[in-house]
Amino acid sequence: MATSQLDTFKHHWQDEADAAYLYRLLASLEPDAKRRDVYQRLADVEDRHTVIWAGLIRDAGATLPPHRPTGRTRLLAFLGSRFGPDFLLPMLLAEEGREVKGYLDMHRETPKGDAGSSESLLLAKESKEHAHEIAGLAGREGEPWHQTGAGGMLRNVVYGFNDGLTANFGLVAGVLGATATAQHDMIIVAGVAGVIADALSMGSSGYLAAKSEQEVYANEIAMERDEIALMPEVERDELALIYEAKGMDPALARARAAEMMKDPERMLAEKVQEELKIGPQTQSPMREAWITGLATAIGAVIPVAPFFFLAGPPAIIVSFVLAMASHFLVGAARSVFTGRGVFRSGFDMFVVGLGVAIVGYYVGEWIGKLVA
Repeated sequence: MATSQLDTFKHHWQDEADAAYLYRLLASLEPDAKRRDVYQRLADVEDRHTVIWAGLIRDAGATLPPHRPTGRTRLLAFLGSRFGPDFLLPMLLAEEGREVKGYLDMHRETPKGDAGSSESLLLAKESKEHAHEIAGLAGREGEPWHQTGAGGMLRNVVYGFNDGLTANFGLVAGVLGATATAQHDMIIVAGVAGVIADALSMGSSGYLAAKSEQEVYANEIAMERDEIALMPEVERDELALIYEAKGMDPALARARAAEMMKDPERMLAEKVQEELKIGPQTQSPMREAWITGLATAIGAVIPVAPFFFLAGPPAIIVSFVLAMASHFLVGAARSVFTGRGVFRSGFDMFVVGLGVAIVGYYVGEWIGKLVA
């Protein structure tokens, strides 16, 4: 067996073991007995999946160490313990979706009859079933792992913090490069101005994005309402075709659509969901603005904060260390949404922060020489 194939088996074994760990944690946190049973059953199925991968690995002559959750899994466990099971559901849903895709890709790429071919197809089917069960717990329908809204407030916090940190770190580095004597007051003024500008920019962007989305959805729903009022027969037939496309018997589909048509508001809700694919709207533009703007301001304060308490080289060193550590941590936090490893995601962000500092410093130095 090729080393790459064995590594793939080990990767899937780790993913399944991590999933069992998280589902078991959720079961221990869930107060509702019915939902707790679902989490426990999902954990048991994931345990069975780990046995399948472990068998393939041992058949290849390799051994497995005791399971140790990855850094990302430990981070998710902390978030689940802190904020409750419902907080983790969108992320677990996305994870199941990634498993479905990964297993299907593996099945397509593995020759029929080879180790992993039939197993990957079986696990793809079961992972998809898991996704639908989790979607039911989260109040979603269809295949909601394809949606990009998972994460909600936490996503806005992480990305707002990241934007403020990176932008103001580059600004402070640029001022340091432009002023050979590293004038203390100039750094503070530029840094505070950067905090305010970044926070207002990101806050207004969050507001406008949420507001625009609301306006688009409102316009689409208003158009659909008019269509139902002005051409009910056409809308009834469209809904019947949608039901048929989902596998419903044609006669039953027409009967159900006619029943829906008796209540225009119910019909509108059904068409909005089935045809427009618009779910319940929970975004508040002002809430998005405050969350994103505040997270950006907190991130932007970090590079400039040491200059309020220290001066000269000590302030520069502390600012650099804090900013670089924060870049690593925010990169690690992003792994919650991306599915990548905590260390790799954190290191990538660390490199980005270092690059921003270097470019900002030398650009500032160059501009300083031009205007001198």
